[in-house]
Formats: sequence, C-alpha cells, structure tokens
Amino acid sequence: MAIGRHLLLRPLQPSIASQSRLLVRVGSPLSSNLVTIPSRRAYTAGARLQQETKPSRSDVAPDTSVSNWDENPNLDISAFSQLPSSNFGFNQHMIINAEFKEALRQILWQFRAPIRYAFAYGSGVFPQSKEAASSGPSSVHPSASSAIGKAQLGEGKMIDFIFGVSYTQHWHSLNIQQHRDHYSALGSLGSGIVSRVQDRYGAGVYFNPYVTVNGTLIKYGVVNIDTLCRDLSEWDTLYLAGRLHKPVKILRDDPRVRLANQVNLLSAVRTALLLLPPTFTEHDLYSTIAGISYMGDPRMSLPTENRQKVNNIVTNQLANFRYLYAPLIENLPNVSFKDPRCSRPGWEDDTSTNASLEQDMDPFKRGNMVRRLPKAFRNKLYLQYRQKFRIPQVEWERMQEESNDEDATRIKRREGGGFEQQIAGDETGLKKEVSIAIKNTIAWPSMSQSVKSFLTAGFARSWRYLGEKAKKYRDGKRTKKIE
Repeated sequence: MAIGRHLLLRPLQPSIASQSRLLVRVGSPLSSNLVTIPSRRAYTAGARLQQETKPSRSDVAPDTSVSNWDENPNLDISAFSQLPSSNFGFNQHMIINAEFKEALRQILWQFRAPIRYAFAYGSGVFPQSKEAASSGPSSVHPSASSAIGKAQLGEGKMIDFIFGVSYTQHWHSLNIQQHRDHYSALGSLGSGIVSRVQDRYGAGVYFNPYVTVNGTLIKYGVVNIDTLCRDLSEWDTLYLAGRLHKPVKILRDDPRVRLANQVNLLSAVRTALLLLPPTFTEHDLYSTIAGISYMGDPRMSLPTENRQKVNNIVTNQLANFRYLYAPLIENLPNVSFKDPRCSRPGWEDDTSTNASLEQDMDPFKRGNMVRRLPKAFRNKLYLQYRQKFRIPQVEWERMQEESNDEDATRIKRREGGGFEQQIAGDETGLKKEVSIAIKNTIAWPSMSQSVKSFLTAGFARSWRYLGEKAKKYRDGKRTKKIE
C-alpha cells in the first residue's frame, strides 16, 4: 500500500483494544484520495519518510517540507504546532492503566522545580514477567497508591524516571531546598557543584536513587533538555537514546524532544536493519533494537545484570514495541511485513503473532541508510571503515567535504555515495563494524556514569543498587537453567 507524503491520522483513541479502521489522506497537497488501514490503536509515525532511493530531478532543490523531518530535523521548535503534522510522534505514547498513569503523574507534582519533559521506564512500569508475585505486595513502597501495586503485579519495584530540565543549576538549587534528603553529601556543596558533576561527567545525567515520593520508592535522573535532544538526534552517548528505544511512559511531553526522539526511533530501526539478514521476525527486530543500548554497557560483562533481560523485555512488551515501531516500518520503502497474518483485522493486538519481515539488501538503498545514521555514531563508523579501506588523508578530506550536510547555508538530502555503498556492501564485516561502533559509543559514557553514581548517590545507595542487580543476574541464570 502506497502512503503519500502527508500522513494525518485521527486523534489517539483511549481504548487500547480498539480495532477500528483509520482514514489516511495520501498523495500531494492537491490530492484528496482516501485509503483505510487497520490499526490496534490510532497512531502515527509522523509525516511520510523520505524514501531510501535516488532523487529524481524534481527532488534536487532543497526540501524543507514536513516530509524532510528525519533528514533535517528543526530542533529549535518551541510549540507542538511546529511539528510536521498534528499527530506527529503519537506512537511514542504508550497506553497504560489510567489510574497507574495518574499515580505516576502525582509523583511529578511533588517537585516544585520545573520539569519540562518526563518519562517513567523500566520493569517498575512495564513488567518483564506476566506472573504475579506470589508473596503479595512488597514493602518496598511505604504507602504507594493501590494502582501502583496492581500495575506491578504485586512485585513492588522501584520506579525509574528521567526528568528533562531547562536550566540544570537552577533546577538543582530549587530541588535541594525542597528535597535535601534526596541527595548524597554532594548536595551540601551546593547546586553549582551538583550541576557541574552532572553536565561534565558521564552521560550528563544526575541520578537520585532510592528516594520516597508520595509513598512510592523511586529513582530519578535529571538531564538538561539540550543534552537529551543531542543524544537522541546524534547518538553521542546512546545513554538516554537507548532507554527510549524501549517502550516508556511519557508523562510530560515537549515538542523538541518528541521530534528528536522520532529521529532516534527511526535511527534505531535503520541500525537494526544493518545488523539483520534479508528475512527476520518482529522479535528479531525488536530484540536487536532493545539490545543496542546493552552492547557496550560494562554492566553486561559483570555479574550485575540479568542475561535474559532483552528477551524478557521484548517477549512481555511485544505489543508495545509493535505500537512504537510499526508506523515507522510501514513508511520505510526498503523493509516491509511479509506475513499473511498481518492482513487479519486486529492482528496488532495479537501478541502470539511474531510476524515475518523482509528488507531490500540493495547496496544503494542500504548506503542511503548508512548516510542517514545519527551524526556522532555515523562518524565513528566512517572512521572505522576509513582504516579498513585504507583511504588516504587527502581523499578522505575530499569525501568529507562533498558529503557535508551540516552546512547552515543549505539543506542537502542525505544520499549515500560510493563510500556508503561500499560500507553497505561489506557483507562479511558490516555487522561487526556496526557493533563495534555501538560499543565505542556506549562504553565510556556508561562506565563513567556508573563511577559517578558513587558520588551522586552515595556509597550506601550505590552498594544497594549493585546488590539488587547481582540478584537479578542470579535469577536470570536460574531461569535459564530451568528452561
């Protein structure tokens, strides 16, 4: 089914079981054709993605239309009305129990310091097992809402949050005054030191773990909005971008972050496609995407993380992964669902369906995918292949100048050239090189962030955190032996 350059869907419906058919307007602005597509929920991936194909003569002029959002995202926007379409990025908004969502929002209201963007994530929000705990509600939450106990299936897990803020030092100044007990001894040195530690070391996040807010045990990380948007759009650390590759519950939204995250999600799909064979399943795709952020994480090489984590996340959140990524897949011309079950009404809700997909392995189209990878990550991959292909310095500089798409005086479509096609055609080494680039992106920020946590969280809380991670590692090994 061909979908045009403007993809506008009806507003998101409240029911998670909706199997209604949606009207989609297709074609150019002069077109009024209407087609219908089935959907588990009313979602949109935004405007039509630029195709991974060679432009025609009519496409040579700079494209500043809404369809060019993924190649030249305007991260200077300040209002949702400036997004490419009215429902742009609604696939990012997971639907959870309404009472649970309200309980999470009430936690945010306990902070007087302004929070521009916030999401809750992890197993405390999206259970990684469908079995309820046999021991009943845990005492981990002193006096949490009953909705939290029900949503966590009685397991009583700490809930993780990320707060995006405009001015780091100002935010910590206000928060230290209100919640001094959330901080380690570092808080006594003032907001200036706290914000300096946050912004200059690790991945630019400051975590306060094991604090009780509104009767609920939580961990929250504070990040500057600019740092967050940069990681989402360029993958300079993949620390927060990787967390947003998985389903999260957005509690406060921001237009800049929504646009940057849509770029992030599309980049995750493209990177996964470079790691996958011509045919694969949904589970393969979502596991590859979810596994990106763990590839270079030093914790995965230590007995502090469940080795079955990625499989548990995808298996128990397949419907949410489908909701997050299916709109993007449907709009990429070089990958498609190739499963007759996908034509059945309501298949999106069927978690027993592990649909098959197929991608076009043509080096030209895959070269365009390479060209459209996030800037910081792409540069790492390029340097690896420069060494592998032994490209002389003069030739390398010429190639860089010709492919420059960061020139503020013009907007260029990111089309892969001979170098990118060579990379895409490296059938025996591409997967290895992409994996190395991922590890090189993640390893140092993740390691330094972990070391920083002993300073920001304090020794006692950090030791408790490591103990709980070690327990998860042992539980994962025990589960694997049983299987």
